[in-house]
Amino acid sequence: MSTKRIYNFNAGPAVLPLEVLEEIRSGFMEFGGMSIFEISHRSKKFGAILEETENLVVELMGVPKNYRVLFLQGGASLQFAMVPMNLMDKTADYALTGSWSKKALAEAKVVGAPRAAFSSEETKFSRTPASSEIDMGRDSSYLHITSNNTIYGTQYHAFPETGDVPLVADMSSDILSRAVDVSRFGLIYAGAQKNLGPAGVTLVAIREDLAGRNYRGLPAMLRYSTHVENNSLYNTPPVFAIYAVGLVLKWLKRQGGVAKMEQVNSRKAALIYDVLDRSTFYRSHADKQSRSFMNVVFTLPSDELTSKFIAKAEENDMAGLKGHRSVGGIRASIYNAFPMDGVEALAQFMREFERTR
Repeated sequence: MSTKRIYNFNAGPAVLPLEVLEEIRSGFMEFGGMSIFEISHRSKKFGAILEETENLVVELMGVPKNYRVLFLQGGASLQFAMVPMNLMDKTADYALTGSWSKKALAEAKVVGAPRAAFSSEETKFSRTPASSEIDMGRDSSYLHITSNNTIYGTQYHAFPETGDVPLVADMSSDILSRAVDVSRFGLIYAGAQKNLGPAGVTLVAIREDLAGRNYRGLPAMLRYSTHVENNSLYNTPPVFAIYAVGLVLKWLKRQGGVAKMEQVNSRKAALIYDVLDRSTFYRSHADKQSRSFMNVVFTLPSDELTSKFIAKAEENDMAGLKGHRSVGGIRASIYNAFPMDGVEALAQFMREFERTR
C-alpha cells in the first residue's frame, strides 16, 4: 500500500500522524483474533486501553488529582448543551469570539438566561478579549470561552481571570497544542477530530466538585456524574476512536510532549504569518495579538484570485485550503500532526503565487 501523502490543511476531521495510521493498520487484527472494531468495551483489553489513554491525558495535560477525565460522545456540540444543563444555576457568561461560541450560547438559552459578556462580532470576530473587556455578572455560574476559533483564525494567548467563577473552555481545535494550566479551568472539553484523533469521541476534563452539580432533573446520559461514576462506560463508548486517541497521545509523548509541540507549532505558524506580514497582496483576518497557531486565515484581493490559488495549490498536493464561507479566502489548518515541510511548502507557494499571479 502506498504511503504517499498530500498536505491536508482541512479544519477537521484533520490530519493524523502517519506513524499512528500505520500502527492502526498493522495492529488492526491484533486483539485475540478480533479487530479493534469488534472487541467488547467490557473486555480486559479495552479496559487497559481506556486506562492507558486516560493516564496519558493526565500526564500530558498535567491534569490535577481533583479532576476527572471522561471520554464522551456527541462532539463539542453536545457539550454546548451539557455544560449549562449541569453547571448553570440561573445564568452564566459567554465570551463570543466566533460561530462556535455563539452556538454554545444559543444552547445555554434553552436551559436558562445566560449573558453575552463580550462579543467581537462587530469586527467579524477578528480578536479575542482581554480579561478587562469581559463584563461578568456577580451571579454567574461560569464563564464559557472558545480557546481557538477555527473559522476566524483567532486564539486566546492569555486566558481570562475569573476569580471564584469557574472557567469553562471549548478547546476542540487547540487541545494539547500548548501548555495549559488545567487548574485554572473548571471544565475543558474538546472534540477529538482536530488534534486528538478521529471523529467520534469527546474529551472532557472536569473538576470533581463541578461534576456533582445538578440544578435540574436530567436524564442519566446528560449528567456528568453518571459518566464519572461509570468511568466513561455507562453505555458503549466509541472503542476505536478512544484506541486511536491513545495512539496519538503516545505519538505526542514521543515528540517531546506538549512543551515541545508548542515550540514546533509556534514555528510553523510564524512561517505563514511572516509571508502575510511582508505582503501587500495577502491580508490576515485576525488581529496580530489574537492570531491562531492552529488555523491561519487570510484573504486575497478577489474571489477569482482565491479560486485560482486553491486550484493551483491542489495541483501541488495541498488540499483543504478553502476558507469558511463566512470569511472566504484561505484557511490553513496546521494542527499538531501537520508536518513542518508542509508549512514550508505552503509558505513558498504563497510567495510564488503572489509573484506570478
